Amino acid sequence: MFLAWKEIRYAKLRYGLIVGIMILVAYVVFMLSGLANGLADGNRKAIDDWEATTIILSEDSNKVVNASQLQQSDMNRVTAKEKAGIGVYGTAIEKKSGGEKTNVSIFGTANDSFVVPKIIQGRLYQKNNEMIVSENLLSEGYRLNQLIKINDRLLKIVGISKATTYTIAPVIYLNPTAFKTLKYGDHSSGAEPINMIATKGQTTITQQKGQTKLEKMTPATFIENIPGYTPEKLTLNTMIYFLFVVVTAIIGIFMYVITLQKTAIFGVMKAQGVATSYLVRSILAQAFLVGIIGVVIAVGLSILTSLVLPSAMPFAIHHTQWLLYSVILVFVAMLGGLFSMRTVTKVDPVTAIGGE
Repeated sequence: MFLAWKEIRYAKLRYGLIVGIMILVAYVVFMLSGLANGLADGNRKAIDDWEATTIILSEDSNKVVNASQLQQSDMNRVTAKEKAGIGVYGTAIEKKSGGEKTNVSIFGTANDSFVVPKIIQGRLYQKNNEMIVSENLLSEGYRLNQLIKINDRLLKIVGISKATTYTIAPVIYLNPTAFKTLKYGDHSSGAEPINMIATKGQTTITQQKGQTKLEKMTPATFIENIPGYTPEKLTLNTMIYFLFVVVTAIIGIFMYVITLQKTAIFGVMKAQGVATSYLVRSILAQAFLVGIIGVVIAVGLSILTSLVLPSAMPFAIHHTQWLLYSVILVFVAMLGGLFSMRTVTKVDPVTAIGGE
């Protein structure tokens, strides 16, 4: 390590270029990771907040909630410690006075359901023209006791819950009757339609002939089938994995070129009795230091960047994942350093110093 650090300090420009490239690649890795996590969390946060153990949809929905059509009466076929029938609806809202519209995700369920979040301001909805909204909707200019327009109907914000999102949109909760009117209009039948049933505890389903078949799944399976969730995550993660390969190649090429330039020096050191294993360890130590310095600076830059990103750009730091990526980046940097090992081991002291 001493020899490695000594050489890095001596050839600051040369190794500075390698560190600079390492910083840039690692910075892209952490930024892509933050964006991928932000998108994933934005799609699933409200579902995670429920802490449900099972999600039930209609069997013919192909695990997609918007394609699942159930009725409140279907809850009688489900046995669980706690259960909640939920209608799901994505639409846009605007202030009573007009202005820009804001996309939201609406959940229609009874106000005593376990999925309804705790209120941090105001109260729970009681009437058909009342609702509660997630706190992140306040940044769009909405406030407690304000009337808002949804599908030409006026509803009042009577409560505010903690910030959350579903399909990258703030969340609204209201009662099943209000949900039915908003989604299906005034002339819909008397039954209260829902899209899903969420449960806690051991869950059993009674399938009845002539009725919609029900399918239960874990919340993780439900989330994976949210439209766009899995393709977005897979695409961004693939880019991150490709960058690991890029780091290996870049560090390997740079270290190989530097090693070739030091062939004569290595020859002299071997002639003086320096072991080949010591020289190999020195190269690996240089790659390790390059990786550590690059990753630490890249993490710092990524955190600073996250502080100035607009609120419309979802970004989330998962510390465990970033730690894992940091270890992988340092490891692949050292792997790149191994490319030079063969060159070092084959150096002949006599040939390297110009002998016959």
